[in-house]
Amino acid sequence: MTQIEAALPGLVFHRPSPEAEPFKAPGDAVAVGDTLALVEVMKSFIPIEAEVAGTFKGYAAPDGESIEPGDVLCEIEVSE
Repeated sequence: MTQIEAALPGLVFHRPSPEAEPFKAPGDAVAVGDTLALVEVMKSFIPIEAEVAGTFKGYAAPDGESIEPGDVLCEIEVSE
């Protein structure tokens, strides 16, 4: 299991807009480079991209919540 951690403080968002579906749902396939979340820092939105391929297990940080560096955002079960 790989945990994706925040590198910056800000607000985490699971979807590209309030009306959109989340980037990933539990059980979805994840490829390297897939966008998993957005972090808003000073009105800029920074994409959090997968660095490993596997199966998305879920978000650890609630949508719209404040995060700090090192906080776990989500988990991916790595493909063998």
